[in-house]
Amino acid sequence: MILALSAALAAGGSAVYVASSASAAEACAPAWTSSAVYVKDDRASYQSHNYQAKWWTQNENPATHSGQWDVWIDQGACGGGGGGTPTTPPTTTPPTTPPTTPPTTPPTTQPPATGLPKHALIGYLHASFANGSGYLRMADVPDDWDIIDLAFGEPTSPTSGDIRFTLCPATECPGVESEAAFIAAIRAKRQAGKKVLLSIGGANGQVQLTTTAARDTFVRSVSGIIDKYGLDGVDVDFEGHSLSLNTGDTDVKNPTTPVIVNLIAALKTLKARYGAGFVLTMAPETFFVQLGYQYYGSGPWGGQDPRAGSYLPVIYAMRNDLTVLHVQDYNSGSIVGLDDQYHSMGGADFHIAMTDMLLTGFPVAGNTANMFPALRADQVAFGAPSSVSAGNGYVAPAGIQQAVNCLVKGVNCGGYRVRSGLNPGFRGLMTWSINWDRYYNWEFRTSHGPFLDALG
Repeated sequence: MILALSAALAAGGSAVYVASSASAAEACAPAWTSSAVYVKDDRASYQSHNYQAKWWTQNENPATHSGQWDVWIDQGACGGGGGGTPTTPPTTTPPTTPPTTPPTTPPTTQPPATGLPKHALIGYLHASFANGSGYLRMADVPDDWDIIDLAFGEPTSPTSGDIRFTLCPATECPGVESEAAFIAAIRAKRQAGKKVLLSIGGANGQVQLTTTAARDTFVRSVSGIIDKYGLDGVDVDFEGHSLSLNTGDTDVKNPTTPVIVNLIAALKTLKARYGAGFVLTMAPETFFVQLGYQYYGSGPWGGQDPRAGSYLPVIYAMRNDLTVLHVQDYNSGSIVGLDDQYHSMGGADFHIAMTDMLLTGFPVAGNTANMFPALRADQVAFGAPSSVSAGNGYVAPAGIQQAVNCLVKGVNCGGYRVRSGLNPGFRGLMTWSINWDRYYNWEFRTSHGPFLDALG
């Protein structure tokens, strides 16, 4: 901003100087258009303001999408060039023509400083509902659990994006603590170095972010829950038909399906809001991840269920923000491993083969031009039922530990040859659930907590 001499004179004949912002304003970036694709850090101008994109976007008007949770950052007034109006009206619905450019993902980085132990014990706490395992107060969760996932945050309807979380009512869960006591217990856990996350979805919580409006509602509602309860982050446990790939969406690095693109954008927004300490975990079923080696959506390689492998583009896009991926190695059919053999639940072999796929990477649907790259070992754990009542695919502690020793140390691998080599940074074990583990006298915790600690 500079000062310009006014043509008018003030009383007494003195010159009057007035501020002139336009003459010193930054030059306008190229005008925003609704048909263009913008990725992180791209700039555009609209109505004499410059804007910068936070993530991938198309057809989202900067003037109406530059709020705290929106895709554009308003960088202020600009002058000269640019600043035009779009050739087609902006809309908040997904574009008719699917976008062809993915959210940008920087190269793989070093593990973030999340404060987690090298090998973590992860479990779900039934906080919002009752079942046969009984209710467990947050304050009574043993200290062995390094990550506690609150099950579950659920949407008001599948496509609303409006996530709600409330404690189990006393009529269903005798002995439930007050909300104030629950929040205080979460604070105490975090002060002790534990991480407490909101797990979103579950078997009954189908979440479909079909529109940008649902995406933005998702971010606002999830942020509200994180802030209210003082949480460390979120766990993505979308199941059912939450993520189904559109026909023709065949490249994991270039997703075009709105529910995929909008989820990625929402997670990136949450990460940006809460910063480096934000903990992001995911708990997909094998159907949504490892089955992608054989089939991917309803694409040309197999024509299978559109949900097959549908988590892969989300995992890929979030790979540098992802704290832990712990696939549910249970409630699963037989899955083909990297040895091109079928592997079935019930023993160490299934955990070894399924986890090795994540640590090695694999061609999606057999297409070597479409690779899902390996994750860092510190980003990978696997999930197992804590007891025979918790899920199909229970494996006794000796089998679980055999699988971990194979993946970490390369010993006792049975007939499977591990492609990923030694993985001393392997993150740990997840279980469904803490409640069921207590019901069965803490077999999972007392067996695997000390075991993980001893891995060093």
